[in-house]
Amino acid sequence: MTVSIEPSVPLQPERTALRRRYLMCRPDHFAVTYAINPWMDPAAGADTARAVAQWEALRAAYLELGHTVELIDPLPGLPDMVFAANGALVVGGRVYGASFTHPERAAEGPAYSAWLAAAGFADVLAPSHTNEGEGDFLTMDRLILAGTGFRTDLAAHQEAQEHLGRPVVTLRLVDPRFYHLDTALFPLDGENVAYYPGAFSSGSRAVLERLFPDALLASEADAAVLGLNAVSDGRNVVVNAEASGLIAALEERGYRPVPVDLSELRKAGGGPKCCTLELRA
Repeated sequence: MTVSIEPSVPLQPERTALRRRYLMCRPDHFAVTYAINPWMDPAAGADTARAVAQWEALRAAYLELGHTVELIDPLPGLPDMVFAANGALVVGGRVYGASFTHPERAAEGPAYSAWLAAAGFADVLAPSHTNEGEGDFLTMDRLILAGTGFRTDLAAHQEAQEHLGRPVVTLRLVDPRFYHLDTALFPLDGENVAYYPGAFSSGSRAVLERLFPDALLASEADAAVLGLNAVSDGRNVVVNAEASGLIAALEERGYRPVPVDLSELRKAGGGPKCCTLELRA
């Protein structure tokens, strides 16, 4: 008698969502009036009302997933203040403040630090070195990945490590389209990441391969619609809807993609993560 054995299908691990606490800023003053990254074209303009509607849908997605969303008041004259991730880095209740590269955004750093201090985060460090918060610092369970090359000074990596007491790993960005680390990489959970290799120097790619041998590697097409500017709670991944290949790859690995449309905010180089600062108590 012949026994037929069906090939086994590897089971994906059960993904666990962790409740998060986020800070966001409504884009009431959003506009594209200057160009400080390759995405921005003042001649093309931006629709503020549409940006607000897309942002509200993002906020609603977080609330539906069970996360807490707190709001900082938008300030006139700061059209990019909607990109809350750039405003600070918060780890273990400590805050490393932001100091922006371009003068157009300089007032955002003190505004976010003041809000965090008023919210009870007592240990707020005013930075000595240029850095753009979670735009270039992404927190894992045991370390912090830190980008440099376009916006954040290398010296800020050491300053953040000293203040936060967590190892910081430097990664060099080389493609101007991916001027912040959070445009080229995002944590899938506390132990693994997704990233676009072409955004990084050869040495940094080697570091990522050593640290994350099972990383999800994204295509240039998905990176080019800021698909990697995503937010994961360990199970649910809020991601730009146009990143179809990345969405399919996430599903194959057992994650639950939550597609959103932030095409208006992408005119300034922002996506879901740019709009979201995590408050880690």
